[in-house]
Amino acid sequence: MEENREGHGLAEGKILFIWTILFVVLVLLPSMFRVSLGISHFYVKIVIKMLEWATLQIEEGVKKQKSLALENLISTGIIQREETSMEQEIAGQCQGRFHLADVLYFSKKGCEAVAEDEVTRRFSSEELVSWNLLSRTNANLHHASWQLTVVWLIGILIRYCLLMPFRVCLTVFSILLLVSATTVVGQFPNGRVKCWLSNQVQMVCATLGVRGLGGLVHFHNRENRPQEGGICVANHTSPLDVLILASDGCYSLVGQAHGGLLGLIQKSCMQTTQHVLFERSEMKDRHLVRKKIREHIADKTNLPILIFPEGTCINNTSVMMFKKGSFEVGGTIHPVAIKYDPRFGDVFWNSTKYSVLTHIFNVMTSWAIVCNVWYLPPMVKEEEEDAVHFANRVKAVIAARGGMSVLPWDGGLKRKKVKESFKEEQQKKYCQIVIENGSVGNGNVC
Repeated sequence: MEENREGHGLAEGKILFIWTILFVVLVLLPSMFRVSLGISHFYVKIVIKMLEWATLQIEEGVKKQKSLALENLISTGIIQREETSMEQEIAGQCQGRFHLADVLYFSKKGCEAVAEDEVTRRFSSEELVSWNLLSRTNANLHHASWQLTVVWLIGILIRYCLLMPFRVCLTVFSILLLVSATTVVGQFPNGRVKCWLSNQVQMVCATLGVRGLGGLVHFHNRENRPQEGGICVANHTSPLDVLILASDGCYSLVGQAHGGLLGLIQKSCMQTTQHVLFERSEMKDRHLVRKKIREHIADKTNLPILIFPEGTCINNTSVMMFKKGSFEVGGTIHPVAIKYDPRFGDVFWNSTKYSVLTHIFNVMTSWAIVCNVWYLPPMVKEEEEDAVHFANRVKAVIAARGGMSVLPWDGGLKRKKVKESFKEEQQKKYCQIVIENGSVGNGNVC
C-alpha cells in the first residue's frame, strides 16, 4: 500500500513538473520577451475554418427566404433610413416659403428614433451577419443540422472545460504577479532602476493578462507609438483596451478610481507609476482634471498619459463625441484606433447590464479576443482651432482608420437624458434654413 502511494505521489509530482515546464516555456518566457510562438495564430485559423463551415451549414439548413430576411434585418436594422440631412430634405422643398408640411420631416425622424435610434444600439452588442457558435448570439441556429448541433456542443465543452480553466489560472497568476512584483519594486528608491523595473513588470503582467483572456493582438505602425510627455487618446470598448495597450507600452492612466478587482489593480500600479485617478465627485470638477493633466504632461520624463475621451464604452461600431477637456490642455495628441473582430467574441462591456466579473467571464468563455491596434501619426492643435474642432478632427481620424462610423452624440446618453442644447441646436438649424430661403423677410407662409 505504501509503495502504491509513493508511486502515485511520484507520478503526480512528474505531471506537475511537466505542466510547470510547459507553462514556463510556452507562456511565461514568451510573455517576458514579448514574442509569439504562433500557437494563437494557428488556433484562430482553425476557429475561422470552423465558423466558415458553420455558415455553410446554416445556409443549407435554413430556408433562403428566412436567411435573406435575417441578413437584411441585421445589416440594415429595423428602419431603412434615407441618408439625407435636414438642409437637403427641407431646403429643397421650401423654395423661399415656410411649409406646414415641414412638420412631417420632424415627425418622421421622431418615429424613426422611437423605433430604433442610432445612439441606443451603440450601447448593445454588435449584431453578426453569421452565427459564431456562441450561445449569447444564438438565434436557435444550432438546430439547422445535426452536424452543426454536434459541433456546437463540442465547442461548449472546449470553451468551458478546457479554455476557461486555463485562462482563469493564467489571469489569476498575472494579477498575483502584478500585486507582488509592484509591492517589491515600490520599495526601491526613485530612479532609473525603479522606473525600468516598473515598466517591465507592468508590460509582462499585461501580456500575461491578454493571453489569459485568449487575446491575439496585431499592432500596426509602431513607429507612431505615444512618446513621453504626450497624450494618447483612443476609442473605448472595454476595460480590456487598457490591458491591450499596456502590453505594448507603458502609460499613466486618467480615469475614475474603482473598487473591487479593478481597484486592486489600480492600487498596485499606483505603487510604481504615477496615474491621475479621481473620485466620482472630483470628475465633475473639470478644472481640477485639466490642471492635473497639464501638470503631468509638463514633465517630459513622465509616461504618456492614456485617455478615453468618449467617457464610456461603445460597442466598437462607431466613435461617439470626444469630451473636449483633454484637447484643451495643449501638448501632442497621439491617436490610437482599436478594432475588435466580433466573430470570435463580444468584447463590448455594457456596464449598465453586466458587472466587471460577469464581463470577464463572458470574455473568457469566448473563442478568442482578436484585435487590431493602429498607432496613428501625432497631431497638434492648429492655430485658431478650438478644442471642439480639434477633438472632432482626431475622432474622425480614429474612426476612419478603424472602419467605424462617426456620431456627434455624447456617450453619456447611456445614463442621461438628451441635453436641451441638442434640441436647441436642431431648432436653430431649421430656423437658419427658413431665414436663408427668405420666408421670414417675404412673409410667405403656406
